[in-house]
Amino acid sequence: MFIEKAVKETLLKPLQTVIGIVERKQTMPILSNVLMERKDGKMRFTSTDLEIQVTTTMDIENQTESVEAITVGGKKFQEILRILPDQSRVTIDVQENKVQIRSNKSRFNLQTLPASDFPVLKKQLENSNKLRLKQYALKKLLESVQFAMALQDVRYYLNGVLFVIENNKLSAVATDGHRLAYNAITFDGNLERTEVIVPRKAIIELSKLLGEGDEEIEIELSTLQLRASFSDIEIYTKLIEGKFPDYQRVIPNYNNHLSINRIVVQQALQRAAILSNEKFRGVRFVLTERNLCIISSNSEQEEAQIEIETDYHGEAIDIGFNVNYLLDGLNSIHSETAIFSFGNPNSSILITSPEDPEFKYVVMPMRI
Repeated sequence: MFIEKAVKETLLKPLQTVIGIVERKQTMPILSNVLMERKDGKMRFTSTDLEIQVTTTMDIENQTESVEAITVGGKKFQEILRILPDQSRVTIDVQENKVQIRSNKSRFNLQTLPASDFPVLKKQLENSNKLRLKQYALKKLLESVQFAMALQDVRYYLNGVLFVIENNKLSAVATDGHRLAYNAITFDGNLERTEVIVPRKAIIELSKLLGEGDEEIEIELSTLQLRASFSDIEIYTKLIEGKFPDYQRVIPNYNNHLSINRIVVQQALQRAAILSNEKFRGVRFVLTERNLCIISSNSEQEEAQIEIETDYHGEAIDIGFNVNYLLDGLNSIHSETAIFSFGNPNSSILITSPEDPEFKYVVMPMRI
């Protein structure tokens, strides 16, 4: 007997933790499977796509002391458990190359693949740096920049987040070439400067699994690999090789500043977006003395124009932007006020938050 009478929810929780990186269709069938290992009163769940590996554990009771391991289709196993009634008792029995899952009068027989064939990632953490952070702090940091990551860009080094560790500061930077997001937090310690690029999939998975509380996460970094350990979860991920753009040169220092209610400008942009060109998603910012006019139009000659009273007294500016990029930045700010800083009509815009002085979001202009 592999597992005898476990409650459905106790199996489903660790399975859902590791299932995020599992794809149904894989070049290697075993990558669609989850490795389940029973040892010393614990059940260990592991998934991998050869680039990232997620592991978590659960306690099991009244099990034999023998060590046993199987791999089973992760998505199918998850769906079976999810559809069972709440608090169902589940028994798992291994029979040669199949596993039988039983609950009340339901029976499910799934194919297995040998646990010995499961490609566990090799540890590559020589000469690594270690730091400890509050989970909520890292989660907030990642959420404030990850939306600016590139998606399958040929410039592979943009498909992730740059981590820069120096002294007691961890900076995170993401860019897709059209916008750039930067933020930083501090930690206890004093480490030498280290720069690594963490892949997009690992960032999204880490952000999803991190908790909202004060519990700590330990990050270990080498030039080849990152390990994150927290809340009975362990993530290993390969790093992206390549030279990340010089983000410090991209972040401007402007003299024209517009301090505005974040919700008000968000709602105005959402209204303008309705009639923006579906392909280019452009809006114009026309900024004059004490007034901001947001204008959009589309190929059907339809137009939206929303005006907002402001306390702006700087230079008049008429500049275009992708409305989705602006909304992404405003969605990552939690303060009541957002600050827009401008150069000239051909310059980028800088969005900052008075409550989060490290946060900086740069958006390149577009012709409209």
